[in-house]
Amino acid sequence: MRRKSSLLLLSSAALATVLMFGTVANAATAEAKPAVKDTVTFGPGNVKTFSGAFLAARTADVDHDYDTAIALYRKALAFDPANLEIRERLMISLLLNGDFDQGLTEANALKDDTAVERITKIVRGLDALRDKKFDIAKKVLAYEGPNDLDRLTHQLLSAWADVGAGKGKQAMASINNLKGPPWYKVFTDYHLGAMALVTGDIGTARQHLNTAVTNKEAVATAPDTFMRAVMALARLEAAAGNKQKALDAISVGDGMVSNYAPLKALRQSIEKGEKPQQQVSNAAEGAAGVLFSIGGALNRQGAEDMVSLYLQISHALDVKSADTLILLGGIAEKLKQPDRAIKFYASVPADSPMRRISELQLGVTLSDTGKVNEAKQHLKSLIESDPSDIRSYIAYGSVLSDAKDYKTMAETYDKAAEVIGPVPKPGDWTIFFQRGIAYERLKNWEKAEPSFRKSLELNPEQPQVLNYLGYSLVDMNKNLDEGLGMIKRAVDARPDDGYIVDSLGWAYFRMGKFDDAVTELERAVQLRAGDSTINDHLGDSYWRVGRKLEAVYQWNRALISEGEDINREQIKEKIEKGLPPLDPNATTADRSPSEPVAPAPPAPANPDKKS
Repeated sequence: MRRKSSLLLLSSAALATVLMFGTVANAATAEAKPAVKDTVTFGPGNVKTFSGAFLAARTADVDHDYDTAIALYRKALAFDPANLEIRERLMISLLLNGDFDQGLTEANALKDDTAVERITKIVRGLDALRDKKFDIAKKVLAYEGPNDLDRLTHQLLSAWADVGAGKGKQAMASINNLKGPPWYKVFTDYHLGAMALVTGDIGTARQHLNTAVTNKEAVATAPDTFMRAVMALARLEAAAGNKQKALDAISVGDGMVSNYAPLKALRQSIEKGEKPQQQVSNAAEGAAGVLFSIGGALNRQGAEDMVSLYLQISHALDVKSADTLILLGGIAEKLKQPDRAIKFYASVPADSPMRRISELQLGVTLSDTGKVNEAKQHLKSLIESDPSDIRSYIAYGSVLSDAKDYKTMAETYDKAAEVIGPVPKPGDWTIFFQRGIAYERLKNWEKAEPSFRKSLELNPEQPQVLNYLGYSLVDMNKNLDEGLGMIKRAVDARPDDGYIVDSLGWAYFRMGKFDDAVTELERAVQLRAGDSTINDHLGDSYWRVGRKLEAVYQWNRALISEGEDINREQIKEKIEKGLPPLDPNATTADRSPSEPVAPAPPAPANPDKKS
């Protein structure tokens, strides 16, 4: 974990000055602030001032609306052609939008601008490498600075330029001699193996790829690069006629990263006796792989711009790279740009082993755009094309859950369970969990409970299942001690999950332990601010301990907070009248029979969907 954080901090230091607006913000200070109507409502053709163009461009940039931002930055440059800060941001927006050649034009114009040289050097160097001008590429990519991440990136790119120039041994020697922190090895092992493959040195390739695949740290630091190494090794062994060794390599990958879609397709191909081609076959694809490796390792919440920049440049050099397109699609989803994500998923080549996963993601994302019927038809057709692919049922079930079509959802997971057969694997816990949710929402507990318990049997400490089942048991006044114990185990596993902490607080409330309920629900509100259900629960708990003004405040908060499962009329009645008196003759969860039953905990997101 520490290595992940260190890598991210290194990247932030390298790119912060050019991916943030701080340096650009001063550009408009000399201008009077334009009206909001001028900056936001009007498009590029309606903007009449430099400050209007700049501020509107910045708004579009923050919203990741690159097409609009590009047009407005160009509009601002028409007012002030010499403004370097605006031109820097224009270049970055072009690259983030996938317009590599136009971004290259700006990079050449800014090649002497030290504020963006980290970007311009990579763009210019990769353009030369793409054009097979390997000596020029190596000269442009030379780096002698102190930044560990930059040194690794430039050295790997320079080495691929040497490979392109026919200097494979020199390239590999430069990587072997590269000094740096321990996390370098994740990247150097894979790229040394890939370089050896391109140069035809199979023995050396096998050696480095085996080292990469057996590196346990690699999965935590750079899982996407690790999986590339696994697949490269499997393809190598398959091509050499070593079918079992190829399958063994895939099994290692399966053991480290479960349910990785391309491995299933690769396994099927090798089991048929096929010899799949290597993903990297030349220097340009190898260099693209460098930026994919770094971008994939940096793919964390809040780093979307940096990751997109690396991946878009990588895509320009290797347009058929399916894993790059999948990652770009996932980032677009995180940025709430489903239409953009769909374009990335649809661009995955039809013959790629990742085509299936891109189709599944496309279907789920269609639902996010409101095209629910289209999403359903798309995913149903995928199930029909391969009824044995369990991921298809999960994706379809996710769309049905969002549409609250629990009857069809239950039927879908029943079919998935039939496909799995009488001996499910540990990884199948999701199927039974989602089936349990569907039947619980249909108020068919006789079918829901066995599914939840089967899910726990397959994955005994899965916090989502523990939380959902424990919460349901407590709320129905069944097996209270067992239910509370499950929720406590879920909290131990995810102490910072506001929903799970809320479940513990509500369990205490239902058991009449109101002081304990307040303690946990106050923590849940801090962890998950603005959730209406948690605010409602805390209001109920405050009322029971005599903190009635605070209770009314929390109920009012619930009315204005996010949430679909609350009964607003019921909350308004509580604000007006409070909670009814407790029944002194009842015990545990029966103490307050007239109080509302809490909604079930939120159904988890589709486990296969990238976030």
